[in-house]
Amino acid sequence: MITALTTALTRRRASKWLALGSAAWIGYEIHRRWPRVRIRDKVALVTGGSRGLGFLIARQLLTEGAVVVICARSWAELEEAERRLAPYGSVFPWQCDVADRDAVEELMGELLHAFGRIDIVVNNAGQMLVGPLRHMSHRDFRSAMELHFGGALHVLDAVLPSMRQRRSGSIVNIGSVGGLVPVPHMAPYAASKFALVGLSRAMREELRADGIHVTTVCPGPLRTGSPFRARFKGRHEEEFAWFTLSDSLPLLSTDAEKAARRIVQAIRASEPELVIGLPAALLQSMQGLAPNLTAHLMALMSRLLPRPGGIGARSVTGDDSTARLEGTWALRRTAKFRDRLQDLNGSG
Repeated sequence: MITALTTALTRRRASKWLALGSAAWIGYEIHRRWPRVRIRDKVALVTGGSRGLGFLIARQLLTEGAVVVICARSWAELEEAERRLAPYGSVFPWQCDVADRDAVEELMGELLHAFGRIDIVVNNAGQMLVGPLRHMSHRDFRSAMELHFGGALHVLDAVLPSMRQRRSGSIVNIGSVGGLVPVPHMAPYAASKFALVGLSRAMREELRADGIHVTTVCPGPLRTGSPFRARFKGRHEEEFAWFTLSDSLPLLSTDAEKAARRIVQAIRASEPELVIGLPAALLQSMQGLAPNLTAHLMALMSRLLPRPGGIGARSVTGDDSTARLEGTWALRRTAKFRDRLQDLNGSG
């Protein structure tokens, strides 16, 4: 009798704590996702906005009523992106290499003169280089840092004074799971993304006092057809093969349009950090809970990847590295995502 009573009381307490915990979690999620930033009529700048994830973020911002400026290095790509984005709203292409500080300052001066303000900045410009560390040069590391870290820093240096003056603004820095857990055969990319994630997190706390919200986004592999645009060293056809598989398998990769919608939702809710994709979330959790085990797993992955050799330190594009996957499901699937993104138009 006493045992039964004790058991009942224990179960009642457990149910009470479970209910309180569930209510607290639900309350936190509602608070986290509750819109704080109005997108409509805001002026947004998306770097690397002519293709891939940047293009999709620009399109999502347009559908929610923002005025969007896209910038990239290639004017031909910008013109094509403008043509495909125009049916969704007011889009303005601007040619700029964000790794060039003078060019960024000139860009920001022109934008502030044309629009009066920049409300939202998405630092998305990037380039992937894949291959063994042995074939990576100091120039590769310097180029990655100048683009991923330096490019974002140049944009922020140029836009923050006006945001501070208005005590308002939203900044999104697109990092990577490779900026949380080092991915083998992508050392320059990982090092530069680690730097960007660190910069973004450091700025977030200080800029909050100025009314500026900073969101750090770390996606895992996204289905955008990016392997064709990446560059590969060493045994480039083998490197392209493993990279393409990780970029196309459903459980390892995330739909890029869904990722873009989630990023814009994070802007609305002023979320401090967003990790996209199950693999990225698992790797982040493992790194926090069991860093040594994660390091061993990454080392095992490295041993499974292609050995040095092939074309060595020379790099070629993914388009020139498809031979090993010709006729395979993975290559057709990746090409489908690339073509789908290229074919997006005003039909919705």
